[in-house]
Amino acid sequence: MSKINLEKFHERASAAEEEIAFLKKEIECLKQIVGGNNADASSVSKDEYSRLEQENIKLKHRVAVLKRTIEADRAKAQSEIMAIENNVISIYDTLQNLFTKAILTVYPDVCDPPIIITSITNPKFGDYQCNSAMPLCKQLSSNGIQTNPRDVANNIMSKVETSDLISKLEVAGAGFINVYLKKEFAQRILSSLVKSGKVSPPYVKKQRVVIDFSSPNIAKEMHVGHLRSTIIGDSIAKLLEFLGHDVLRINHIGDWGTQFGMLIAHLQDRFPDYLSVSPPITDLQSFYKESKKRFDEEEEFKKRAYTCVVKLQAFDPDMIKAWQLICDVSRKEFEKVYVRLGVQLTERGESFYQNHMTAIVKDLEARGLLEEDEGRKIMWGKRDGEIPLTIVKSDGGFTYDTSDMAAIKQRLEEERADWLIYVTDAGQATHFQVLKSCAKRAGILKSFHRVDHVGFGVVLGQDKKKFKTRSGETVKLSDLLDEGLKRALDKLKEKERDKVLSEEELKTAQESIAYGCIKYADLSHNRNHEYVFSFDKMLDDKGNTAVYLLYALTRIRSIARAANISQEKLQELAESTPISLEHEKEWKLAKVLIKFPDVLIRITKDLYLHQLCDYCYEVSCSFTEFYDNCYCVEKNELGEIVNVNIGRMLLTEATALIMEKCFWILGLTPVARM
Repeated sequence: MSKINLEKFHERASAAEEEIAFLKKEIECLKQIVGGNNADASSVSKDEYSRLEQENIKLKHRVAVLKRTIEADRAKAQSEIMAIENNVISIYDTLQNLFTKAILTVYPDVCDPPIIITSITNPKFGDYQCNSAMPLCKQLSSNGIQTNPRDVANNIMSKVETSDLISKLEVAGAGFINVYLKKEFAQRILSSLVKSGKVSPPYVKKQRVVIDFSSPNIAKEMHVGHLRSTIIGDSIAKLLEFLGHDVLRINHIGDWGTQFGMLIAHLQDRFPDYLSVSPPITDLQSFYKESKKRFDEEEEFKKRAYTCVVKLQAFDPDMIKAWQLICDVSRKEFEKVYVRLGVQLTERGESFYQNHMTAIVKDLEARGLLEEDEGRKIMWGKRDGEIPLTIVKSDGGFTYDTSDMAAIKQRLEEERADWLIYVTDAGQATHFQVLKSCAKRAGILKSFHRVDHVGFGVVLGQDKKKFKTRSGETVKLSDLLDEGLKRALDKLKEKERDKVLSEEELKTAQESIAYGCIKYADLSHNRNHEYVFSFDKMLDDKGNTAVYLLYALTRIRSIARAANISQEKLQELAESTPISLEHEKEWKLAKVLIKFPDVLIRITKDLYLHQLCDYCYEVSCSFTEFYDNCYCVEKNELGEIVNVNIGRMLLTEATALIMEKCFWILGLTPVARM
């Protein structure tokens, strides 16, 4: 933000605050008259009293509006100041603000005018377009003002303020306003990036965010169904952490309920000395199947299992000890998978909310929000088309609905969350819709809170059916990762990389490719859609795949090494050498790179991460075009370096930094040699 603009903001804020103080005095005077505390109050007629009361309400509303305006101006000023300091500017937001101001200047009486900004792929029509003229013309026509889109576009264009961003504007066709960016703007942004040696985030309003993802069940192995939730949730968390939000990553594991009764009862039979000697349970999945078989077939065992559940939920010490032993075995297995995927979580199982569940049931019941239904206690959010939550079962037990209501209350009120995100399969969309409705009705979820259900489709096998093993079993996540490692190593050996890489480098490349290709294949698809799991497609080194992108970044990084220029040296050179943007391919690449803040901001609105994958691929393709047409390092016939184009080397470095940040958000690990 310029010094002049900052001064103007302070002037506006000061004037608004003075007006607020004046209005507050008027309100107090009116209160005294309306309330009868004034000596002349008895002479006020009924009509006058009513008028004064309405005036009081209007003044209060005006004070509230002014306060909101000041806070909005302060937030905007802070945003602009930080953007200038970090040279991280949202092109879309800047153009949106410029055209909003221009349209309101020309047409001040238009209510909520359409502001439509789009990016353009054909440079013939500029870099961005404002497409507001046509819908605005229709709006004016409905208000009795006859005009045409081209005139509206010209009127808007005449009022767009001068900006460091815009080289020129032109009206084209039926009324499109073409926007051409300044090369100097891109040079400044990218030079600042290279000088700092790191990618800074665009400014956003900081929030406390709780993300609920992964969420496996105790005593069951993580399977391919947990893959999507874990990968998508981790990337969303990384994106929001990069933007500066205060993020709490919650692993809401299934560690409470009926199944623990049968597991504990089975533990007592198999290992009667479990309280003094730690039981050697190595295969918890088999242990679970054994206990489930007994639960289904042995009536006496089932009764004892229910008794164990009641004792567990009453926090009986022996039951708690057995429960902890079982949970610890599962936890160690989960952790192995999380370490391999590089995912960190804070465990908050259903057991964490046991006391919260008891409290919320009492609260909802006391407020008359629960209804009896065939022995159950249910809660409605909206009755039109929705189903109710079952808060208490007919046997007095709690349900997943109970724990989710307790969890949303705890997260909003105790964790002070502003934004809740649940990452689960799309089949649970209705449940979370009802949960939101009930939380609103209970007064837990307020209008200023944001809640998102990030749903996703199922993973399919080559037969286009739900992904399973040949025997029909659910695919274990650990087996999937093992297969990925094997396939990645085969791919590297096929390329004869084992002959040029050291043993350690080969292992690093193998893990990078294996885990990277699995993550990227998931994230690169629209999460709402199903996708076919195919190692052959994942490991293809052509097209929009992790392998292609990892190779691309490794090659980009090798250019500076081949020229014997370190990153530190490039940072130093960026102080005195401008980034080269004269060639059309240089300029095309630069325009892709400076879109990065807008890509991130757009993802925060809809939480579709495939947009970042598409952006990575666009960067890589634009870089390939640039590199094929613009030499960075020139060599003679003997392979000796005869010239290094520093301006292009700086553009190369900016590309690498942005790709690395994209990879970090997506959970990919680049390697120096591949």
